[in-house]
Amino acid sequence: MASVVGVVLGAGASRRLGRPKQTLPFGGRNLLSHVVADVEASSLDRVVVVVGGEADAARATLVRVRAEVVTNDDNGEGCATSLQAGLDAAGHCDAIVMLLGDMPGVTADVIDQVIGVWSRRRTWAALTEYRDGLGHPFVFSAAAFDTLRGLHGDKAVWKIVDQTSSDHTSSERLIRVPVDLARPRDVDTWEDYEAVCAVFGFTPAAPVGRPGS
Repeated sequence: MASVVGVVLGAGASRRLGRPKQTLPFGGRNLLSHVVADVEASSLDRVVVVVGGEADAARATLVRVRAEVVTNDDNGEGCATSLQAGLDAAGHCDAIVMLLGDMPGVTADVIDQVIGVWSRRRTWAALTEYRDGLGHPFVFSAAAFDTLRGLHGDKAVWKIVDQTSSDHTSSERLIRVPVDLARPRDVDTWEDYEAVCAVFGFTPAAPVGRPGS
């Protein structure tokens, strides 16, 4: 059996939203706790949650059962540093599953479906292909770890995905796992938060401290 570790990136600075999105109320928990609960319910061997160096509130309010929490003090330099902190915490394993702490809706069933396909193929990486496009979770085998450690800035993972997809041998290195669901929406703005709450039937928090438009 392959050893697979989930890495949840929850160190976002929430610049566009104007307040820590990890701690936004979301159905009786906060947003990050909701995401982590789904990840913990999957078949992943371990779960690592990466929070930012200034995210004391996110760490203090995170509800978890088996997840380990690590701090990325360099999160201001982009999400690639959070991924690298997660890799360090994951240690020796056959693969990691990269997930976003601000993207509710990636359920344990979706995670297990993607892991199952990757486990049978053992490719360099695997992506989730929703009805309306590619999205998380991403699976990266140990063969990809050196490449991941060399990334910089935000959206860096998408750049290597695009580069790999354009290679003529990409089907042997990167597979797409079809999932018959709409792609979950991540929370970057207050409008995103309200829209995601509506999808789940949750009441959003009052927009206290919301930046003006």
